Amino acid sequence: MVSDAELNVVVVGLGYIGLPTAAVIARTGAQVLGIDVTQSVVDTVNSGKVHIEEVDLDGLVSGVVARGNLRASMQIAPADVFVIAVPTPFADDHAPNIGYVLRAATTIATVLKAGDVVILESTSPVGTTEKVRDLLAELRPDLKVPGRTTEIPDIAIAYCPERVLPGRILVELIDNDRVIGGITPRCARKALGFYRRFVRGACVTTTSRAAEMTKLTENAFRDVNIAFANELSRVADTMDVDVWDVIRLANRHPRVNILSPGPGVGGHCIAVDPWFLVHADRDNTPLIRTAREVNDAKCDYTVDRAADLIAANPNLPVACLGLAFKANIDDFRESPALKVATELARRFGDRIHVVEPYAAALPSEFDGTGAKLTDIDTAIESCGIMIVLVDHDVFKSVPVDERADKLVYDTRGIWPDQPRSVVRPEPLRLVV
Repeated sequence: MVSDAELNVVVVGLGYIGLPTAAVIARTGAQVLGIDVTQSVVDTVNSGKVHIEEVDLDGLVSGVVARGNLRASMQIAPADVFVIAVPTPFADDHAPNIGYVLRAATTIATVLKAGDVVILESTSPVGTTEKVRDLLAELRPDLKVPGRTTEIPDIAIAYCPERVLPGRILVELIDNDRVIGGITPRCARKALGFYRRFVRGACVTTTSRAAEMTKLTENAFRDVNIAFANELSRVADTMDVDVWDVIRLANRHPRVNILSPGPGVGGHCIAVDPWFLVHADRDNTPLIRTAREVNDAKCDYTVDRAADLIAANPNLPVACLGLAFKANIDDFRESPALKVATELARRFGDRIHVVEPYAAALPSEFDGTGAKLTDIDTAIESCGIMIVLVDHDVFKSVPVDERADKLVYDTRGIWPDQPRSVVRPEPLRLVV
């Protein structure tokens, strides 16, 4: 393969994964073109700025843009390597939507040439990489496509899912192991050569279908374990027991590691990917399906318990702490905190004060509710009820003396020293 300075890479999709990936590749000296369908995103990147919150990303993007190694456009161009990093949402019936992936492949087909490598990074149902292969073969019959020819193929096609944690993306893109699945072993080797340029972690090759299922399995595993914690928290409420204390004590067992409960599960990975497995084989995924249902139901349960507390204290303003799907990021995708706060705003209107340090304005879901965006200090001064939905560091920093007189529903367990009498609303007890 060509040297780093001569390598041309196109990254399709400049979102939470695509932009950091493009910037990390550009840092090696490669010439990287980021493609996005939104003009404002293109303009922001070309100005050396970022449109998403991620640790150290702004400095990296500024540097590689200034050196001329990264630029953005809405128009595709020829390259040596194409990386697809577009969303894969699901429909109302949880059927996966790979339309963005196939549109990206269609665009790439217009400039594809012999010797190119096409890599799908978007989390996808098993078999998606093969559909990309089939689409490219249909659109470019002049090229010999792997798996569709008995001769040496002209191009290589592979699947390599990201496995990074928001807030640590730039570190984990480099340090984490990568699973690289090729349409053929030769494809996997071609993609392996590309990733070795910037990945320090181990790069393991396999088939594209195995790599696709690996990604879904990782997130389904986490979802099932979170569902256990969320279900346990409901049982603890029924029994009038502090679930955080129970988990802390249970985890002293050498073979027990219970995760932390919350108001649900969010993000574009754990809240979405398990449905891809369920949709593919519903008869054999009762546990994965139930875990998804448990975690989705925890959001409604949280709304009901918070609403009970708010309704029982009609004269007190309410602070909902956090909207992001996890701590210290600005990503609201599939966020249970956003869903809870929005529903409370619909029910209680201008009593709701939202504290989200990673938002400059309330999302459109709050339009017409009367809810207000405020800061943590104002919320402490003016709100008698506090609903903790996200464990942002700024919320953890509030000392007990500043919240001792508050009625608190802490769904994240960040204030274990909160006076027990007001730590949560009255338990919901079983009627027998």
